[in-house]
Amino acid sequence: MFKYRDEATAKKILSNIAAMHMEAKFMHICGTHQDAIVRFGLEEMLRDVGIEISQGPGCPVCVTTSREIADAITLARNGVTVTAFGDMMRVPTTIGSLFDAKADGADVRIVYSIDDALQMAREQEKPLVFIGVGFETTAPSTGVPLVKGTCPDNFSIYSCHRICPPVIDTLFELGETTIQGLIMPGHVAVITGSEFFRPVSEKYHVPQVVAGFEPLDILMSVYMLCKQLKDGRAEIENEYTRLVRPEGNPVAMDIMWKVFEPVDRAWRGFPVIPKSALAIKPEYADHDATKVHADILAKTPHVEDEATGCRCGDVLRGLIKSEQCPMFGKVCKPTSPKGPCMVSAEGNCSIAYRLGSKRL
Repeated sequence: MFKYRDEATAKKILSNIAAMHMEAKFMHICGTHQDAIVRFGLEEMLRDVGIEISQGPGCPVCVTTSREIADAITLARNGVTVTAFGDMMRVPTTIGSLFDAKADGADVRIVYSIDDALQMAREQEKPLVFIGVGFETTAPSTGVPLVKGTCPDNFSIYSCHRICPPVIDTLFELGETTIQGLIMPGHVAVITGSEFFRPVSEKYHVPQVVAGFEPLDILMSVYMLCKQLKDGRAEIENEYTRLVRPEGNPVAMDIMWKVFEPVDRAWRGFPVIPKSALAIKPEYADHDATKVHADILAKTPHVEDEATGCRCGDVLRGLIKSEQCPMFGKVCKPTSPKGPCMVSAEGNCSIAYRLGSKRL
């Protein structure tokens, strides 16, 4: 699974962790980290040296609420072309999924970028909505056409974008689990910079390490967290120095804050989190789907937060592992998902089912 040279390095890192005689629980906020952890068997390796790692709310599609998906379905069923990334299409709600709406004749299309959606809008007259999903990594790209003024009149954005620090605050404020260190997402930090997360360490006295996505990146980040705990430090450190700078990408951040403003919003599995989502600013209201199509969105029916028995929310808060959900591998599989954690490629349940050793 490791290349020979990497295997030797991995053993050395694990040996150094073991030498600290540490027992600790860490959390990462990234589906890509979870994929590497399960794919390369890091969970078992780290458990052998006293370290437990759980996935937090790091899957953008997973934390998007059923209400937001129901809004997209309602737009599609009322004559609006709806464009979304592929993972969004299969997320189930109690009124169906976007794929169900498409099967019923609604104009729902998969896109790979906002540029695809813009081109589609230019090629038609009827209204088209792009469903913007993701954290600080993708929000700037959603904002680019608004800043440039290149959006056609029939184009608008329904923003499901969120930002990381407020949900981390909420994890600690809820006090449901003991988190002794955080592995922070490298792709987010490429945009925000590592310093963006410093207030979390200062407020909660918790070590943080920004990590890349290779197995050695993750193992090294765990070593750095253990070293901080051993030394009694609580800092933000950067393991992913080959791409992440302390200041991040100022151009991208400038675009994000020009277009969006933080608003209170619920996350799947969480209560309403203050200033945790990104809404389009009033000056861009002509391309804000919540304003342009307010009359249609008023028709969105009530949907339940989760399917009965689904524990996706508990997985996202790090309270249980996917395999502990009573639906996992039985009625809930990638071919018949009951929640987004089994749909998205970054979802913990999907990763556990596809790559884990346990099949129920």
